[in-house]
Amino acid sequence: MTTDPEGLRRWRLVLGGDSDGTGHALSEEDRGVDGVLAALYDERTETPRGDRRSGGLGASAPRVARWLGDIRRYFPGSVVQVMQRDAVDRLGITRMLLEPELLSAVEPDVHLVGTLLSLNGVLPEETKETARTVVRKVVTELEERLAERTRAAVRGALDRAARTQRPRGADVDWDRTIRRNLRHYSPELGTVVPERLFGYGRREQSVKRDVILAVDQSGSMAESVVYSGVFGAALASMRALSTKFVAFDTAVADLTDHLDDPVDLLFGTQLGGGTDINRALAYCQGLVERPEKTLLVLISDLYEGGARDDLLRRAADLVASGVQVVTLLALSDSGSPFYDHENAAALSELGIPAFACTPDMFPDLMASALRREDLGRWSSGE
Repeated sequence: MTTDPEGLRRWRLVLGGDSDGTGHALSEEDRGVDGVLAALYDERTETPRGDRRSGGLGASAPRVARWLGDIRRYFPGSVVQVMQRDAVDRLGITRMLLEPELLSAVEPDVHLVGTLLSLNGVLPEETKETARTVVRKVVTELEERLAERTRAAVRGALDRAARTQRPRGADVDWDRTIRRNLRHYSPELGTVVPERLFGYGRREQSVKRDVILAVDQSGSMAESVVYSGVFGAALASMRALSTKFVAFDTAVADLTDHLDDPVDLLFGTQLGGGTDINRALAYCQGLVERPEKTLLVLISDLYEGGARDDLLRRAADLVASGVQVVTLLALSDSGSPFYDHENAAALSELGIPAFACTPDMFPDLMASALRREDLGRWSSGE
């Protein structure tokens, strides 16, 4: 065993309890750290439910509030978020999210937002406004990080698609034309003689592409739902796109009218329940007006609770009509997703790529999809 004081201190905190075997005494500060860790992870501590298999914070709301304050005192924000999620999962203290004074003490993150959305139907009135404040804080942070990047990537994709090599005089991109024709410089004339002109097609005020986001709101997709709401609002803010947002489990909810406020959109979802992807695709099929200009993004782990054969037939019909369909098995930062491999393979055979995507990758993926590029490279994690 190490004799290094700091090493002994860390082992003492890891082992916890009175009989730790290190012989290292804890300072007052370290006793505080030990206490909050023991409340959550010491398996010998009685839980609020009365059993002794896991840690516990007791049944008192003030005690939970103190614990929330203590972990923020002793640990950085990233660790606080992990401990909060562990507290909900290990101790069954979801009730702490139902009380405004406790909820306001929680460090907000995407996982907490997912938990609040799943509790939306049981939140008491006095807690709902606090919950909305927490959700709005997280959404605002995500928008600052991701929304403008998404709009920029999509604008670039649409502009590139509009480029032409037979532009009218007023539409010639002279900078690009000169750079691409430098090898045709004529010393005799003292100028570049371009072989090809590059430019942009005339910008139209009409909508260039239609985007449908079909988002699985079953409980396992909570994080993906949060990110989808943020991205959906960003896409809907672009005049060149017509964006629709469809949330589904065993039923279908068209939340397009809420896209101007992602918080309202998220609270319009109902996390939990089963999954009927076939029904969702049937609804989306009815939204398609210009198949060749439509991108349908299905965000789902593909665990179908409805008619699988009908699902595959409907997906094949969408592709045959000219709709570009892409499946995201997850839109999250939580690592490799769990998904139905058989359904993913079946969709792939229909020409529908299925892969996971992190939020930071989504803007570039959307740009590639709108340009109708081959998305095979994304499935390998590029």
